[in-house]
Amino acid sequence: MEPSRGEWLENAVDRVVAWARDREPSAGKRRVLAVEGRSGSGKTTLAAEVAERLGAPLVHMDDLYAGWDGLEQAVTALREWVLEPLARERPAVWRRWDWVAHEYAEEHRVPEADWLVVEGVGTGAGVLRPYTCGVVWLNSPTALRKRRALARDGQTYAPHWERWAAHEEVFYAAENVSANADLIIENG
Repeated sequence: MEPSRGEWLENAVDRVVAWARDREPSAGKRRVLAVEGRSGSGKTTLAAEVAERLGAPLVHMDDLYAGWDGLEQAVTALREWVLEPLARERPAVWRRWDWVAHEYAEEHRVPEADWLVVEGVGTGAGVLRPYTCGVVWLNSPTALRKRRALARDGQTYAPHWERWAAHEEVFYAAENVSANADLIIENG
């Protein structure tokens, strides 16, 4: 019998936290943990629980993507606005992408903490690896991911599923994040 969604999540969080405890600081004094995987794989859910358990702030790539074609720009934003300043032990401030106005909006300061969890497609990019203490990859079958993503975001996401999946394909072909991940969690 397969575990329930709640049991899966509890087990996954336990596994990630136990593994992460031994990681060294990666951006100044901060340990930055990336939770990566394709759309609908469960990144946001897992990252939120891991961040809570670690007492860590959480940055979502969904807040940094410059629209449906903004994956690369979000990777750059995460590096320049958050990870590089933390590595220099300076305040990190990022701007939220306003999906309605199609522009960056208000600023958010990353709170002080020993940990930072970043989640979303792009957090495992090679250019970010020097700043992360580890990358957790969530692996899920495509049909299940699509069902989850559309159940979560409905008609807002449905017209963009293929467009975003194409960006993921290009990104993962270049980055090979799943093969370079430090920890792989099966979800599905």
